[in-house]
Amino acid sequence: MSYLKHFNLSEQPFGLTPDPEFLYWSKQHARAKAYMESTIWLADGFVVITGEIGSGKTTLLQSFLSELGDDIVYAIVSQTQLTPTQFLQAVLTEFGFKPFDKRKVELLDMLNMFLIEQYSNGKKVLLIVDEAQNLSKKVLEEIRLMSGVETHKEKVLRIILAGQPELRQTLESPNLKQLVQRMRLRFHVGPLDRRDMQQYIDHRVSVVGRTPNDLFEKECFDIIYRYTGGVPRLINTLCDTALLCVFADENKSVSAKDIEAAVAELGWEEHESKSGLQDRLMEVAARHNRPDSHVSRIEVKSKGESLSVQSFPPGRIIIGRSPDNEIYIKSKFVSRHHAQLIIGDDGCVVEDLNSTNGVFVGEKQVKKCSLKDGDVVSLGAHELIYTDLRRSPAKTKNDGSGDGEESAIGKQLL
Repeated sequence: MSYLKHFNLSEQPFGLTPDPEFLYWSKQHARAKAYMESTIWLADGFVVITGEIGSGKTTLLQSFLSELGDDIVYAIVSQTQLTPTQFLQAVLTEFGFKPFDKRKVELLDMLNMFLIEQYSNGKKVLLIVDEAQNLSKKVLEEIRLMSGVETHKEKVLRIILAGQPELRQTLESPNLKQLVQRMRLRFHVGPLDRRDMQQYIDHRVSVVGRTPNDLFEKECFDIIYRYTGGVPRLINTLCDTALLCVFADENKSVSAKDIEAAVAELGWEEHESKSGLQDRLMEVAARHNRPDSHVSRIEVKSKGESLSVQSFPPGRIIIGRSPDNEIYIKSKFVSRHHAQLIIGDDGCVVEDLNSTNGVFVGEKQVKKCSLKDGDVVSLGAHELIYTDLRRSPAKTKNDGSGDGEESAIGKQLL
């Protein structure tokens, strides 16, 4: 009897080959995809997505690409240990050129002409660089220059850099400040938490025809999490090995003992996230994100009624109808990703993300606008009142800045 027939499955549930059909939409994966989609809405879209090995970046990219419309022309460069000239050749090759006998100045001219031609034909051009952690600083500088190609109205090349955590470290280099300033959004895809990990396993099993998930006994999940740390690729490896062990023993479901046997067969030790290092990193993150580091407060109101009060540290805040946004507004008049707030050291900027009904500050519709303390931003029937906590004397313990429960309840009421 075959493996699939033994478990009554339509296909292997824990394969290691990226497959968008199996993609589990955790909150952070949904957020990363929303950031990638923003490159299409915004003329100067430039997004960086990082994640640990096996966190699902490639599958996420495939899912994103599968949904692009005919008006998008894109190139993917995955071989990244290249010189600047080789990188330009790789990009042009992906766009259909044969540029290997050209000098660098000719390559740049070919690319510029191609971008302007596509813009004239109503096309949007997107460049995706996978494994971007291997790019040299010289190539990253070349990408910065490429991102500046523009018509008299707007920039014409959208860019997504995807890579491992080392890419974040590279971008912190003082030599790359100009490149970082061009980037609109940066997001790191971390491992799944314990709850998401179980739902991830349930999801993959359901895709191949076992709903509810009666393949894995409940006692399995804590052990799986202990040895994988919530990293999808490790989860797949361990679950697949466990199923093979069960199949060899002619059993029908996976027990905790089977998971332990699979761990022994793989020769694994507990994942590093369980060694105490992860706890220390989380402690550092918590200190950075503590209420007294918050600099802005947003109160959401509708028809004069206050629905929620949330405060934020410096960073980017996405507002919209999709639950993966930081400020979630459930309204038919609000777009899925309607607007963003960019909170910096010197204030806050609100920016429309090509919403259907627009963004208003006071009575004026705006595309991008700096906010002053007390400004009212209108999205459909909802109002967002901005308070700069660095300038406002009203920052108190009761302002909602530290009350996570109040914020969560507020989100449910929207």
